[in-house]
Amino acid sequence: MLTMLAALLGAISVAAGAYGAHGAEGKAAEWLQTGAQYGLVHSVAALVAVRMGATGPAWAFVAGAALFAGTLYLMAFGAPRWLGAITPIGGLLLIVGWLWLAWSEMHA
Repeated sequence: MLTMLAALLGAISVAAGAYGAHGAEGKAAEWLQTGAQYGLVHSVAALVAVRMGATGPAWAFVAGAALFAGTLYLMAFGAPRWLGAITPIGGLLLIVGWLWLAWSEMHA
């Protein structure tokens, strides 16, 4: 399930980045490209973490990227800007994932 979610996150990130580069304009294009960058990097990080047996950090990467990138994608497609207040929660989960991964490797 986790691998599938990470792979879907990667696919959505590529699609959002492509639309941001070729179909959107202004702030929407920026939001799509930023979301795509963070989503793609963290989908790969989640897949690597799964291979390492670190499923906790992988879940943090998937959840964080879904919140971070997802809110940006939604705003790019016209959702209310107050969703931007949720975006940093996703970023915090991404940071937690990296710290958790580091901690788990120190204690392996």
